[in-house]
Amino acid sequence: MLKVNDAKEMVLEIVQDDPLFVALQHTPLEENLYNDGYLAEIDESKHYTIAEVAGWFDITDAMLRYYLKPFEQYIFDNASPNTNSNIRLNLPAILRLRMILLLKDEYRVRGIKLLLGIDDNGQLLKHQITATTMDSEDLSHKIDLLGNVLQQMIQTGLFQILPNEEQGTLQVNINQDFLDKNIQRLSTDSVLQVEEIQKETLELKQENEHLQNQITELQENSVKDIVQKIRERHIENEIVSTLRTEALQQYSQQNKIGFFTKFFKSAQIEMDKEQYVLSYISKHLEERLEIALNDYYDK
Repeated sequence: MLKVNDAKEMVLEIVQDDPLFVALQHTPLEENLYNDGYLAEIDESKHYTIAEVAGWFDITDAMLRYYLKPFEQYIFDNASPNTNSNIRLNLPAILRLRMILLLKDEYRVRGIKLLLGIDDNGQLLKHQITATTMDSEDLSHKIDLLGNVLQQMIQTGLFQILPNEEQGTLQVNINQDFLDKNIQRLSTDSVLQVEEIQKETLELKQENEHLQNQITELQENSVKDIVQKIRERHIENEIVSTLRTEALQQYSQQNKIGFFTKFFKSAQIEMDKEQYVLSYISKHLEERLEIALNDYYDK
């Protein structure tokens, strides 16, 4: 019988460069790959029937065939499977099928196809299977570029990044409710401030279009790790935005500044305000971020 560490080493040797493994990595689902009971008895040199594999995964033969059919080229590594009535799977094929079953609830068939680079005709682009071997420096550079744009956008609270299940992509949308509420609140303070916000909103909409194009391009390449890091950065930037809003509200309440003071000392006021905001964010960011990330990964 294989020990847990032996099973994990055997599985990792097969799946470490697989794009579906990238999606499973660092999630609670990853441990299922190493702890399945069949790993203790499987013979790497043998092939197994649909009925045997379905029994290991506690599903019906029909359900297993349902998830096998759209991904045959991926599961069998571009080799033609046996006839439909006599399909037999070796260990690599079983592991690929197992990853599909683990991800099916979150990604559905459409999302898994997107991760694998399978086109509308069911054809698998071979280079997609080694997507995780892309140059890490190139990926990091793209992440930093996107992160800088995201930071500027999300700090305003004007944008939301939501999954589009129909297209299997992320969609960047204007948070219209947030925009309306803040314009209404600020309008009581100064018409000039409202005009400035409207100008910035127009610029941010243009940045939004550019960002959407970049996100779409990256997702078409099935670079799942980039999407994951963007989500984490989105959480961080959202917290920074919230803390900045809190700090500005507190500063405004604690420092009632008259018109003439604003006019003659505006530069110093802005410096003091920004210093107050930075201090407030520095004080609370780590604690808020730890709570938010724990909540995100526990879902």
